[in-house]
Amino acid sequence: MICKHKALFNFWMVIAFLLCSSKAVKTTQSASAVKNAQIMPDTAKPAGLLQSIMLQNPQQFNEILKKYKDLNVQIIYTQVNRGANGMPALQNHYFNVDANKYYYPASTVKLPVVLLALQKLHELQNKQLNANTTMLTGSAFSGQTEVYNDPTTANGKPTIAQYIKKILMVSDNDAFNRLYEFLGQQYINTQLKKKGYSDAQIIHRLDIFLTEEENRRTNPITFYDSTGKSIYIQKEQRSNLKYNVRKDSLGKAYFSKNELVNKPMDFSKKNRLNLQDLHNILISLVFPEKVKATQRFNITAEDRQFVLKYMSQYPTESIYPPYSSDSINYWPLYCKFLFYGASKEKPLNNIRIFNKIGDAYGQMIDAAYFVDYKNKIEFFLSATIYCNSDGIINDDKYDYDSTGLPFMKNLGQAIYNYELKRKYKYKPDLSPVLFTYDK
Repeated sequence: MICKHKALFNFWMVIAFLLCSSKAVKTTQSASAVKNAQIMPDTAKPAGLLQSIMLQNPQQFNEILKKYKDLNVQIIYTQVNRGANGMPALQNHYFNVDANKYYYPASTVKLPVVLLALQKLHELQNKQLNANTTMLTGSAFSGQTEVYNDPTTANGKPTIAQYIKKILMVSDNDAFNRLYEFLGQQYINTQLKKKGYSDAQIIHRLDIFLTEEENRRTNPITFYDSTGKSIYIQKEQRSNLKYNVRKDSLGKAYFSKNELVNKPMDFSKKNRLNLQDLHNILISLVFPEKVKATQRFNITAEDRQFVLKYMSQYPTESIYPPYSSDSINYWPLYCKFLFYGASKEKPLNNIRIFNKIGDAYGQMIDAAYFVDYKNKIEFFLSATIYCNSDGIINDDKYDYDSTGLPFMKNLGQAIYNYELKRKYKYKPDLSPVLFTYDK
């Protein structure tokens, strides 16, 4: 009897070990993701915490956890622990992060392009040229369009600064396209690779469908001073870069020209930006000291403040562009997926979220830096989820409202509530990210 009991005990011990190991694998960051991480945390505890937080909220997350692989749920949560000198130490937590598991990055590619646009302005070394200089866009190839005025500015003139505001507050696609054209495809991808984001590819405009050749070519651009004199002329550019061969595809079928094609849709010629890289780019903006000098975007402290201000400003606080006069289309929490989801209620006064969202082809993404000025809390949270239960792309039947937005809201609130209870040895000074907004 003793031997039988011992054998039975050993059997169940093995089963328990296998179950625990399986759970750990689900929440551990993949080796490929670690390899692509350019911002190394001061400490990293990849397994357990995020899953534990979700398990403590079964009503919100049980169904998500059952299907997390099919939904391609990936989450990165970075705790910020300040030292006595105020310097931040970062501790990363992961759930199912895999850089090799492709998802379409949608509008999240706009964040690095914003930073690169400000960087290129400095590299041009023209004292008359800045983000508020009038920028007129011409055309020189098929698919290109011109821009000679902008009614959303005070003087009707288009500028890089105004394009950045539109991108950060309401994720405007045309504004992104204009910065893409100013930078050129080759500059964008060469710079991202130099900064360590070798997996990233930003190779096409958004919201308009152009050929590969048309996306390689970018418009002629001229900058003018206040008197109407041209101060910098950029001719049409063509990218000659050769890209790594990719085999990215999504879905089980897709619509093309109103016909159903019964095979996965090829995404190998579309943009790519994995969650780890997006998360790291955001951290490098908020805490540039946490990365090597070669990995930083070459922007000034004033540039950083400008970007952070408009990342956190609500559309209802904007005079130019006049989003505040159109609260039906641009409510206060527009583009704040994490924590607020689809809510159109009044935002909490003590919280600001510095973020960049994206949603397209059924994919929903948000990368955010949270601050609570009242409770002295700060943390980073990035997440993505695939909202396409029928597996068909381009059928306009995505599960953003039923799956994506509730998940983002619940996740943001669960992590925030966890942070409320977490003990901070030294409370952060959040005054550097406390802004006076336009309205």
